[in-house]
Amino acid sequence: MNTLDLTRQRVVVQSPLRRLLHDYPGVASIALFFALCCLLFALVTDNFLSSGNLLNVIRQNAPLLIVAVAMTLVVTTGGIDLSVGSTLALVGALAALGLNTWQLPWPVVLAGGLLVGALIGALNGYFIAYAGIPAFIVTLATLTIIRGLALLITQGYSIPVPRELSAFLALGRGWVLGLPLAVWLALFAVLGGMLLLGRMRFGRYLTGIGANAESVRRAGVNTRGVLLRVYVLSGMAAALAGMIVTARLGSGSSNQGEGFELEVIAAVVLGSTSLFGGFGTILGTLLGVLTMAVIKNGLILAHVSPFYTQIATGAIVLLAIWLNTRILKTGRPLGRVGG
Repeated sequence: MNTLDLTRQRVVVQSPLRRLLHDYPGVASIALFFALCCLLFALVTDNFLSSGNLLNVIRQNAPLLIVAVAMTLVVTTGGIDLSVGSTLALVGALAALGLNTWQLPWPVVLAGGLLVGALIGALNGYFIAYAGIPAFIVTLATLTIIRGLALLITQGYSIPVPRELSAFLALGRGWVLGLPLAVWLALFAVLGGMLLLGRMRFGRYLTGIGANAESVRRAGVNTRGVLLRVYVLSGMAAALAGMIVTARLGSGSSNQGEGFELEVIAAVVLGSTSLFGGFGTILGTLLGVLTMAVIKNGLILAHVSPFYTQIATGAIVLLAIWLNTRILKTGRPLGRVGG
């Protein structure tokens, strides 16, 4: 084999990796950062890599991952949904009331919770897509309204879920094939998000709307309908997360999900989805969620004061936004869809 053949072979072997680094530099950087965090906490703590700790981490952060997948779709359009934390609290409280006070069957509660989330998402989507109000303003308003409804319904008290309702409680506590059921739901959400954003026409519409909504509209796409549906998905994801949290804790409360929207947005942006729209990656979001989870868990195992976790979360948000804008300045193709 001559030198020319060796050179050609080397180019063929290296080009996929170079293409990946060129097209998805944010995903590559967060993957490296995640690996470094895991290595650091594995060295400074005793039981970070234990199976019990790792399973606990992914179970606790399954609701965050479910909502982060839906938020990735929203942010890809250039929008945002600040109401997910309040929706989580409201649906979780309603689920506990439905099971405890109203004594409804758990399948009815589950379906009703998803319906409530869909209605909240449809409300957001209508004002954003059809009334033309900025997403930040709309979802900031619904954040306050929905949190107030949760407080009104619960009167500030925690509503317990009866212990005999094991089928509902399994949503947050059950195990299937060696993994928590909530983790399986989160994995299905990730796979569904990858398929929708990377392989389906709807995902291309989301990316196109974020890059240039007017061009997509002139191509004959009902951009308002697309936006409405993506906010419905976001509301349903938050509702499912709320019922998972209620099932895991065994009670519903209006205080659940406070600051949850910050964690979701931080994970999405940390995963390199563009805040300006036009680029989204579910894989990056998965890495962003895992990175946030590892940092919080590692700080606790390292006996760092829990007050520092909020400081770390805020610092990560700032760093993520800075890196996001820096990556955009390097000329990343905004129209490219990331799975």
